[in-house]
Amino acid sequence: MRAFKDTAGRTWIISIHVSAIKRVRGLLGIDLYKLIDDKFKALGELLADPVQLIDVIYCLCKEEADKLGISDEEFGRAMGGDVIEHAANAFLEELTDFFPDARVRAALRTMVEKGKAASEAISNHAMEVMRSLTVEMMARGPIAKIDAEAKKLRDSFGNGQEPLVSTPILSRFEN
Repeated sequence: MRAFKDTAGRTWIISIHVSAIKRVRGLLGIDLYKLIDDKFKALGELLADPVQLIDVIYCLCKEEADKLGISDEEFGRAMGGDVIEHAANAFLEELTDFFPDARVRAALRTMVEKGKAASEAISNHAMEVMRSLTVEMMARGPIAKIDAEAKKLRDSFGNGQEPLVSTPILSRFEN
């Protein structure tokens, strides 16, 4: 079980087990067990969509939310900024531990580590590029420069191959 706090200071416990997976599948039509198929494509899409991700996390926390009388809308209002990142990390850690195959768990851990490293490197590089911009450069289109630099950096992580998973920061720089 993994925990995170929402913006209202409430602590939520994420626990992924067969019953929780059935609940998510029934309520949202998302099969958490299949998120690892096709090179983690579905997992990447889920992580890149904070609204859908929070819906999944709500389903995982639904029993607790029901006891507290917290609707999915109220739950969603308490999710923003760093809270989403903390919730996503708790979800990923719990999802990783759920899989019975040690090779799948190892692959997920590797994917998460590489995704975080890539996201951090791209964010840092984007900040460096932004700091180096002059007024003249901005008039010529700074986004194009950031986009080009981010693509170079992203490509360097996979030796020109597709990334294992699309992260929110990566998808913002993709055309």
